[in-house]
Amino acid sequence: MTPGARLQAAIDLLHAIHAGSAPADRATAAFFRTRRYIGAKDRREVLDRAYAVLRRRAALDWWIWKAGQTPQDRDRARLIASLALLDGWTADRIAGSFDGQQYHPGKLDEAERWITKTVAGKAIESGEQPADVRGEYPDWIAPLLRRRFGARMDAEMRAAITAASTDLRVNTIKATRDEAIAALKAEGVVAAPTPLSPVGLRVHGRPPLATMQVFKDGLIEVQDEGSQLVGLLADARPGMRVADFCAGAGGKTLAMAAQMKNKGKIVACDVLEGRIERAAVRFTRAGVHNVERRALSSERDQWVKRHAGTFDRVLIDAPCTGTGTWRRNPDAKWKLTPSDLEELANLQRNILDSAWRLVKPGGRLIYATCSLLEEENEAQVEAFLQAHPDFKLVPIAEVWKEVFGEAVSLPVTPANEPGSTGRASVNPSMDPGSGAGVTNESGIDGGACRSTLSLAPAQHGTDGFFAAVLERVKVPK
Repeated sequence: MTPGARLQAAIDLLHAIHAGSAPADRATAAFFRTRRYIGAKDRREVLDRAYAVLRRRAALDWWIWKAGQTPQDRDRARLIASLALLDGWTADRIAGSFDGQQYHPGKLDEAERWITKTVAGKAIESGEQPADVRGEYPDWIAPLLRRRFGARMDAEMRAAITAASTDLRVNTIKATRDEAIAALKAEGVVAAPTPLSPVGLRVHGRPPLATMQVFKDGLIEVQDEGSQLVGLLADARPGMRVADFCAGAGGKTLAMAAQMKNKGKIVACDVLEGRIERAAVRFTRAGVHNVERRALSSERDQWVKRHAGTFDRVLIDAPCTGTGTWRRNPDAKWKLTPSDLEELANLQRNILDSAWRLVKPGGRLIYATCSLLEEENEAQVEAFLQAHPDFKLVPIAEVWKEVFGEAVSLPVTPANEPGSTGRASVNPSMDPGSGAGVTNESGIDGGACRSTLSLAPAQHGTDGFFAAVLERVKVPK
């Protein structure tokens, strides 16, 4: 592709991302599936340029507003502004690249020419910009994020602008971590162990993993380190009966199957039957054969009632705002509304109010989200515990030690120091109210949720994840 053709492809990709409701990563995959003529190198440049616009959308819009223009094609104007503000292009170079030739962008109109002249030579950030523009988030969500992070909010929002790392989970059914590292190296990919997950690897750049034999043979799966930790903390053991209640594409199902060494049974449930069926390909590739796929009509499907009290572990990876995944889907923040948060919080309560029935006495319910917001995390757990006295919160330090032993340190935010970052070895005598288990000041009366896992991009280098482990109290004999 010519440089001009790559610019037009980036504009087309931005249009495709904003045309529907699908997250950016899924919209991008669909875009390139219909354009297989775009080679790997060109694809990477198109993708990087489009995502640069998505990541700095607020600042680009601020500069367009500063220029006093209302462009007809907002995505095209953002890309034009990004060439000057992010890549340092001159106004003449931009105009020369928008030349109207075949496959190239059309010539600049009057508004676009004025934008280029206004922003050329400027930096993307200005002291005049408000905090939400510098941090690239909707202004309505600022109080919720500030309550969650306090003094660390700006650092976390800055981290959420950056590109996420490429993390892999080693499929221990087929390989050890050292064997996976060697297999990747043989195909030209350098991988290093992740700092927290004992089965995680981090690779440099964006290698075409799906085309590699190590992936086709099922030795690895692409999965953020935080997501790996959530799956591992379910502590699914060989011989157990496990329900993955919101299984989706099956990433955590696969992780738990590996934990169980293919022994026992996992039921992967979801209301989206198509996603569950497509997950079958991943299960086969990974060599997993202890998974049953179950499509549910809703969270209150009669299947739940029929199997009440029969599962050792029930994982709820609940539908949520996805605020913890803004590094991967930076467009999602601009589609999110206060009413979305309210609807999702209601759905989360409904799912919890149904799925708990599956847990047998002595079994565990693991509630998780990829959200940074207390409304979807600690508040849901606190409300559930108040409504269900037969469940208790298991301190995350205790679960961490059960799963990882002393070999892997638990990431901790020290009590009463919301701006600090700490690491501490697991101590089974930790006071759940002391800040152990990452979550420090929940802002919820009673402090029961100060012993939950809460990961964030700047502090832990992962996507934002939350997890709470709830155990059903055994009925006395």
